Amino acid sequence: MTPPQPSQPSDLPASLGEVVERRRLGGGDIGASEEVRLADGRRLFVKRYDRERGEEMVASEAAGLRWLAAAEGGPPVPEVVAAQGRVLALELVDVAGSPAAGDAGLEALGAELAALHDAGADAFGDVPEGASPHLGSLRVPVEPTASWPGFWAEQRVLPLVRLAVDAGRLHPRDQTAVEAAARRAEELMGPPEPPSRCHGDLWWGNVVRARDGHRWLLDPSALGGHREADLALLDLFGGVPPRVLAAYEEVHPLADGWRERVGLHQLVPLLAHAAMFGGAYGPAAGEAARSGA
Repeated sequence: MTPPQPSQPSDLPASLGEVVERRRLGGGDIGASEEVRLADGRRLFVKRYDRERGEEMVASEAAGLRWLAAAEGGPPVPEVVAAQGRVLALELVDVAGSPAAGDAGLEALGAELAALHDAGADAFGDVPEGASPHLGSLRVPVEPTASWPGFWAEQRVLPLVRLAVDAGRLHPRDQTAVEAAARRAEELMGPPEPPSRCHGDLWWGNVVRARDGHRWLLDPSALGGHREADLALLDLFGGVPPRVLAAYEEVHPLADGWRERVGLHQLVPLLAHAAMFGGAYGPAAGEAARSGA
């Protein structure tokens, strides 16, 4: 680690107490991050949201983590130690190995995800107190509702189509396919289910394997959603290991036909990525819509 820095640096929340060591961990599209060791022995992961609406993103992530942590039997999440301005200080997780590695921790993850989802939410689109609805850097207006098909089509798919089209990143033939699927939402989205307590951005980059084998969840966009949507996102970027699915279904079996709906649930992240980045995401969204419909 780097040599000790002065205690209680002015760029960190004073509530942390005396800081004895700091080590820069690098940055990303959000801002810089670092490992911080306190005089009481605690080690923290500190990141800064150095961008527009950074304060809102700090408050939102902190609220989401606390909401997920309140789900009895759910996956572990880092404790929020401080959330002030654009700075978020979290419990540091000692990471070792790939989160998708084939060990007993996968069964635990499956069962814990089922418990998290079963903790429920007040409505589809509902977010924890203090959080704001967002998809990455995108802000999509949300009105909580009792209808999953309506929420999926009217408050996620179609607004994202408009963003992607306005950005010139969705071909007309793919737009047509996606909008056709949205019009058939009531028919296509499966039997009714109550709102689940969802991570909302559950891809393998937001899952880490701790040294003891437990999988921890990071960086939520927490909301009341559909459990199939969380699992479909995990499948989109890396796949869901059979051991995770088997353990999940031991706790709460998925509804008949869920495999045929995976592509439809993946439309939201694909369209969000198309709007933000373009590339192959637009054609992938069109293909997902055609395969699901």
